[in-house]
Amino acid sequence: MTRGIFVQSLVAGILAAIAANIYNQIYFFATEVDYSNIINVGSLIGLNLGVSLIAGLVNILLTNLFKSKGAIIFNFVYSVGSFACVIIPIAITLPLSTPFPELFPGLTVPMVFFPVIAWMTIDPLFRKSGT
Repeated sequence: MTRGIFVQSLVAGILAAIAANIYNQIYFFATEVDYSNIINVGSLIGLNLGVSLIAGLVNILLTNLFKSKGAIIFNFVYSVGSFACVIIPIAITLPLSTPFPELFPGLTVPMVFFPVIAWMTIDPLFRKSGT
């Protein structure tokens, strides 16, 4: 089971990173504002993989603690935690040289939800296959 959660975490992280990088490109073309000195391909990949791997560890912990209710509790904690993390991109103070700092939350706030969306999208596939 632990191996399956690790694989699920990696898959969710990769999907979230792909979605975040696509959204980053779409946002750039829509606004023509470049935040690549703050948010770039490497940071998006690392952050999404890191969050997803931590989520996998939390999933294992909650599943071991609460047995059959662990998955439900994990989904609740992950969802509420994602909403709570919205404050992070809103609270960040950008360098004074950054143009249009008011548009930064429009780029980053939706990205906060990509890991949890990816996890909950692929979770039924992993539960069904038994890995």
